[in-house]
Amino acid sequence: MFRIKQTALFVFIAVIAVLLTSAADVYASDLVVEKPWARASIGVSRPTAVYLTIRNGGAVTDVLTMVTTPAAGMAEVHKSEVKDGLARMSPAGNVEVSAGTTAILEPGGLHIMLMELKNPLKKGETISMTLHFENAGPVDVAVPVYGIAASGPKFSD
Repeated sequence: MFRIKQTALFVFIAVIAVLLTSAADVYASDLVVEKPWARASIGVSRPTAVYLTIRNGGAVTDVLTMVTTPAAGMAEVHKSEVKDGLARMSPAGNVEVSAGTTAILEPGGLHIMLMELKNPLKKGETISMTLHFENAGPVDVAVPVYGIAASGPKFSD
């Protein structure tokens, strides 16, 4: 009986820990920034990435024009693509989020690259980031940091 109670307590604590470290959705004007997360970095000399979803529930297109964070000297949207069998990454420029659509920044696609890190990003930390939109203006987002090999909030290591 004690073992069952101990296991139940462990499961309860684990669920609470996941809920507390999960990022909250951020609402700004007609935009919702959902499920932001970052991968831990390998020191400060190697870049890392932030992933999130931007949902535009409004009637007007909005555009992500810039990303800033005190965690890095440079943050910009990049895209990953495979061309002629080779994987490449390059700056993507502005991200247009048409009315009623969703922009998904995910591994293997669009993502926010953090370069010139001020300090290593460590699993369990949270960094602040500001997304700058043409219409909604600046949107502050708290970004939890998952493990180096994480593939998202549900499957973080």
